[in-house]
Amino acid sequence: MRRIDTTPRTTPTRTPGWIRVVALLLVAGWLAVAAIGGPRLGTLSGLQENDSTAFLDDSAESSIARDEAAAFSEGDGIPLFVVLSHPDGIEPAAFGSVQDFLADLPERELGEGVRFGEVLAEDPEVLIPAEDGDAVMLPVSLDVDRVGDKIGETSVARLAVDAAQAAAEEAFGADGYAVNVTGPAAYVADFGKAFAGIDGLLLVVALVVVFAILVLVYRSPFLPLAVLMSSVLGLAAAGWAVHELASRGLLSISGQSQGILSILVVGAATDYALLVVARYREELTRTPSTWQAMKRTWRGTVEPIAASAATVIAGLLCLLLSDLGSTRSLGPISALGIVAALLGALTFLPAVLLLFGRRIFWPRTPQVLDNPDGTPEEVTGPGLWGAVARFVGRRARIVWVGATLLLVALAAFAGTFRADGLGNTEVFRVQVGSVEGERVLAEHFPAGAATPLTVVVPEDLADDVVATAEDTPGVASASITTEAPAGPPPGVTGGQGQSGPPAAAPEPEPKVIDGRVLVSISLADEGQSLAAQDAAAGVRDALHGVDHDLHVGGLAAQALDTRLANQRDMVTVLPAIAGVVFIVLVLLLRSLVAPVVLMAANILSFLATIGLSALVFNHVFEFPNSDPSTPIYAFVFLIALGIDYSIFLMTRVREEVPRMGARPAVLRGLGLTGGVITSAGLVLAATFAALAVIPLVFMAQIAFMVAVGVLIDTFIVRALLVSGLGYDLGRAMWRPSRLGDRLPKRTRMVG
Repeated sequence: MRRIDTTPRTTPTRTPGWIRVVALLLVAGWLAVAAIGGPRLGTLSGLQENDSTAFLDDSAESSIARDEAAAFSEGDGIPLFVVLSHPDGIEPAAFGSVQDFLADLPERELGEGVRFGEVLAEDPEVLIPAEDGDAVMLPVSLDVDRVGDKIGETSVARLAVDAAQAAAEEAFGADGYAVNVTGPAAYVADFGKAFAGIDGLLLVVALVVVFAILVLVYRSPFLPLAVLMSSVLGLAAAGWAVHELASRGLLSISGQSQGILSILVVGAATDYALLVVARYREELTRTPSTWQAMKRTWRGTVEPIAASAATVIAGLLCLLLSDLGSTRSLGPISALGIVAALLGALTFLPAVLLLFGRRIFWPRTPQVLDNPDGTPEEVTGPGLWGAVARFVGRRARIVWVGATLLLVALAAFAGTFRADGLGNTEVFRVQVGSVEGERVLAEHFPAGAATPLTVVVPEDLADDVVATAEDTPGVASASITTEAPAGPPPGVTGGQGQSGPPAAAPEPEPKVIDGRVLVSISLADEGQSLAAQDAAAGVRDALHGVDHDLHVGGLAAQALDTRLANQRDMVTVLPAIAGVVFIVLVLLLRSLVAPVVLMAANILSFLATIGLSALVFNHVFEFPNSDPSTPIYAFVFLIALGIDYSIFLMTRVREEVPRMGARPAVLRGLGLTGGVITSAGLVLAATFAALAVIPLVFMAQIAFMVAVGVLIDTFIVRALLVSGLGYDLGRAMWRPSRLGDRLPKRTRMVG
């Protein structure tokens, strides 16, 4: 007789050897990626392009005008202005020493044996006295191809500004002169300094904040390190990929896109890791085998995490439709970051969790429970989010209607959000030399004299163009110049070699190239101000009436083209993002009603964020305005990232519907995912808030809007609006699918 073994079969607790080898290889592979990608991430700042010309396409009118005007200059230059002022006035006799200073400036060393003259587009020769007699402006033109280069660890723009400031103070400071350095090159230098913290301070602040939140969530010293390591390794991989593409000229990277990349990878990778860890802890209470627990974890999390990543990537790639190079390049840069975050969370982190097993959760080590799911009748479970779920179940309609009314009330202020652009003097949140120099310059010269509009015209139309421009509102003066645009601004009398020479000097002949001349137009307002942009638009309209083929360029024209491009993006990029996100939701949830609900809820959340931001920016922080791209950036991150939390909730709800029914599944999904999604929302909000360490208004506004928007999505949209409406709709939420039509046994909500 055969003996029957009645011993209960148990799940093997030992992880197969080959699995451990694979896990070790994954960890080793990621460490190798860090060894290569980490240094490349640190050198991304050397590839940044932060000047406004990098934002516009070559087809923009100001870009065409810039190329046309280049023929009238000895080199492609970016202006730098040294302003000398004296409270008692500047005697004409002092101009000789000023001219000597200009002649000696090219010989000044910037560092490592590089002379100032080696980074100039042309030798400085002109000085321009102010009409009030209290100041003189010294235009210097830096080679635009050298401005972004580095000598040692410092950019050429920064070194040139500091060298000009130091040289002028040495030469004139003892005589009571005040020295200021401003102009586009000085702004580039100050932008570079503002973004200098991206490689260090920004990342450190983000990681410290995330680590603190993880310690509070896990109450473990080891688990937060593993989660944080997956984020850092993902960032190294993303930095490597972006560096390779940017160094080959396939991508352009700016300071803001590098900062957003760092924050996005850390925030997204941590969010994905939180879901993996939460599911792994849950599975460890079901089986003694860490391998079986991880296998179930990976199967249970790969779909929602991959769907979340796909949603974000699809939304980000819609930025490729933008008319602005800076916005367009942010799409693939950020998409690469999300891919790296996804791979880190689904490969490196599971490998580490598997290798360390339950020990990594110490001191709160999960134990196998006899009945980890409780009784089949239990729906929401215990805890805070179980209580929230039960409240939603009892007052579903009141909850979602109340949440909707709150969001509508905030959204009512969205129309007061100002995004007309920031002038150069308004973009910094701290005092910088270029802004102070601009202020001093405006005291002694026409505000737009340093950054005129330029237009290349046929010689026979030059007088008509000058007369038409001078009759346009917002124009201070216009003239046919004999110098390149990087030379002295027009409209200031008394200087040598420009439109207003000394009375005794003969009238200079216009410089004619191929039958065309260059006309410079000084505006009454500062270069990138909204008033200057409006004046530039008026000049364009007026001159197009003279000759439709004329192209108006200059700093104000560039700012105008940037604003117009952002306005076009609002009606092309934003609908595209919403459309692709909706398609991903339909494919994921296999429903039409649920995606419509989620999209409507998140668009309302975005409008509420815009409204709340308008109130805070206008009345609390008193920001003068916002960059035109701010709403676009906020939309892509809040729609693509904010909807993640609804995806995490609804995928779990969909998993529970066949077992429990449509309405109980909503409450169980909310109760089970509430804690981890809340933690993920706090992490993402905190990481984006770290952008505020960069002293620029644009970055502070993005930090506030995304952080607040994510919190609204986490605590109001997902927890109240989507859950309440989903419970109220019941099976209708999953139409046209038949999900939930076969009702399970009656369930009850217990705590």
